[in-house]
Amino acid sequence: MDFLLSGLAACGACVFTNPLEVVKTRMQLQGELQAPGSYQRHYRNVFHAFITIGKVDGLAALQKGLAPALIYQFLMNGIRLGTYGLVEAGGYLHTAEGTHSPGRSAAAGALAGVLGAYLGSPIYMGMFQALTQIGQKHGLMGLWRGSLGGLPRVIVGSSTQLCTFSSTKDLITQWEVFPSQSWKVALVAAMVSGFVVVLAMTPFDVASTRLYNQPTDARGKGLMYRGILDALLQTARTEGIVGMYKGIGASYFRLGPHTILSLFFWDQLRSLYYRYTK
Repeated sequence: MDFLLSGLAACGACVFTNPLEVVKTRMQLQGELQAPGSYQRHYRNVFHAFITIGKVDGLAALQKGLAPALIYQFLMNGIRLGTYGLVEAGGYLHTAEGTHSPGRSAAAGALAGVLGAYLGSPIYMGMFQALTQIGQKHGLMGLWRGSLGGLPRVIVGSSTQLCTFSSTKDLITQWEVFPSQSWKVALVAAMVSGFVVVLAMTPFDVASTRLYNQPTDARGKGLMYRGILDALLQTARTEGIVGMYKGIGASYFRLGPHTILSLFFWDQLRSLYYRYTK
């Protein structure tokens, strides 16, 4: 049941944040490996990107890829949050003295993130027809092309997100800022987690987006980057540190709300389930 509730929470958040994912991806891909000022900027900022995409491609373009995104979120975050929830329910995130352990929480978040992202990677690559085409062109393993490169991003993001969320909830409860069972505890913890995770993930998000979108040769080998580290180094060398945080505004508007909504929905769905079944 933990996995089902986790997947439903992630899908609920995805419906609201998918347009931000579209904007973020387009902003991160513009000017790829070109020095600042040497290319035309189609999108000046997040709001300009929204307006431009809506006017040029139509409003439906802002929900492009929603169906595979929902399936990916249900599978990836269902596994990720569900696994973390089971670890938490088993008491493994606390020390022998009963206090919350940020180290254990980070390790559990990283492991859960790897499981979810690796199993969900084929869905990230595309939906049904795209999966068939990728399989025919690159073979079965082609469905996981770029997945290993994206794992550092997932490890950093998942461990940061879940560790920050659990640690903040624990602190708020200890300080008695709100009643322990109040929905405000989860909401504030999710907001803090959303801010921290964007700072940690954006460089990896830029590199991961470029790895997945780079052209490939006949064997499915990327033509621009050898891996996540190479993508980070090339981006930093060519576009500067600012390039590693390209689209951070869009990243925050997407990752921030998605983190807040998914963790809040997840926490509340679990609370309701346990309240009425135990």
